[in-house]
Parts: sequence; C-alpha cells; structure tokens
Amino acid sequence: MALTGLITDVKPFAVHDGPGIRTTLFFKRCPLRCLWCHNPETQSVKPQLFYYAEKCIGCGLCAKLCSCHKLDETGHSFDRAGCRACGACAQECPSEALMHSGCRITVEEAFELVASDREFYRISKGGVTLSGGEPLLQTDFCAALLEKLHAEKIHTALDTCGAVPWEAFERVLPATDLVLYDIKAITPELHRACTGMGNEKILENLRRLNVADVPVEVRVPLFPGVNDSDGEIEKAGVFFDTLCHGPTSVRLLRGHALARSKYAALGLPDTIPAVPENSDSLTRAAAILTRHRVKLVD
Repeated sequence: MALTGLITDVKPFAVHDGPGIRTTLFFKRCPLRCLWCHNPETQSVKPQLFYYAEKCIGCGLCAKLCSCHKLDETGHSFDRAGCRACGACAQECPSEALMHSGCRITVEEAFELVASDREFYRISKGGVTLSGGEPLLQTDFCAALLEKLHAEKIHTALDTCGAVPWEAFERVLPATDLVLYDIKAITPELHRACTGMGNEKILENLRRLNVADVPVEVRVPLFPGVNDSDGEIEKAGVFFDTLCHGPTSVRLLRGHALARSKYAALGLPDTIPAVPENSDSLTRAAAILTRHRVKLVD
C-alpha cells in the first residue's frame, strides 16, 4: 500500500515560509491548541468542511447533493452535526462558500505537485516547506517526501512546533535544509495557558537542534497583553542567548487575526486574542533580545 499523508492545502508562491519563492504543504493534526492558531483546520485529524455564509450565492447545488444543506426562502442552512465532510458539495460549489479540508495524498503525488515549480525555486533560491499543523506527526510521509526533494536538489524547510519525540527530528534532519521552529512562550505556565501544553519537550528539542548540522530559525509570534510582557521577553532572551551562538537565529512576528473568519466557517469558537493596531511589542522585544546578544533576523 502506498504511503500517504493527510494534508489541508498546498500553497504555491509562498514568500513567508522560508527563503525565496516556495510551495508550502499544510499537514493535518497538531498537538497544540494555540489561542491564535492561524490554521485551525489543521488541528483535527478528521476531514472538515468550511462554510463561508457570506460567499453563498443561493444556487442550491449543495442541497441537491446532500441533505445536510437546505435552501428555502430564508436562505441556505447547513447541518454541520450531520455532515461527514466527504467534500462532494465543496467540489460543486461555484462560489467557494463550501471548501473541503483534509485529503490523502501519496508521496509521489505530493512530489509532482511541488516539483512542478522547481524553476521558480531555482531563480529565487526558494524551495518547499512542510508546515501545518505539525508535519512531524506524519513522520514517515515527511521523511520520504523530504528525501525525494533533497535527491532532486530542491531546498527543503520544516515548520514545526517542536512538540514531538526527538526521534521524529532524527528521521527528517538528514534531508532538511532549514528548520523553522515556533516558540509561543518560555514560561511553562504561560505556554500551557496559550497552547494547552507545557513546553519542556519543545525547549529540549530546540537545544538539541542548536547543535545539529542544520540552520534553525526560531519564530516568536507576539500578541499584546498575552505573551509580550517585558518579563517574558527577558526570560526568552536568557534562553536564546544560550542558543544563538550556534546555527540558531530568532525572528519576531507581529500577531494578527487574519484567520478569524476560519473559526466561524468551521463552526469553532474564536479564540484569537484582540490585536491592537498600534502595538510596540516587536520594538520592545527586539531591544530586550538585542541586549542578550540574540541574533535577530528581519
């Protein structure tokens, strides 16, 4: 039986998931439940259906296919509880009001999808990024795909939350050119409050990566009033100072709420914190980390 992975999306021409122009594969399933998760559709291992009510044009095609959809004089209604997320309605929806999340793909199919843009990778010094969710929860698939890409000299990047056994990293590192490593908080209690899980394994894996033969870019999303206090950044500076004289660097990311509409479309409670327009989180954090000799990247 062919090895398959469960993905939610393939994003070509990505420019924020590593150097150059890239194609990013988003994998389903994640051990964390971050308050600000930008890809909530990746948390569950099950297929899901997005319903964007504002995009519905009332054509009724979905209602003809599935009894979970009804169209009457009041408009379209959707019985999410009865939905099996088979995706048949999404395939027929002309306005993309319905979108399916979660499909099986073989290593060969994934390779053909991403390798088709290899000329863009060559010109821009880009490549392919595996993201999620947490791709390393599908270790065998990721290892096989990364090895195939590496053999074709396509630059590979892994975007991970780090909350996986170290053995998963050992499987994929030989074919990984860059690790993008997400750190949500340094204080264990704050990390648990923000993600539902402690960070002991995450920090230990980052320490191990720091002495591995692979570049690591730590990414720190900052949400005002949540994880951006001076005390928390000071603790981060002390921790990063022990790492950043190896291959590790740190990128600060401004928290945003662009994914807020996804929660409503999935029928999930919106947990993304409010994001003030005028926040000095990044400026303050950069100043503190610089005092700790942390290598910051723009």
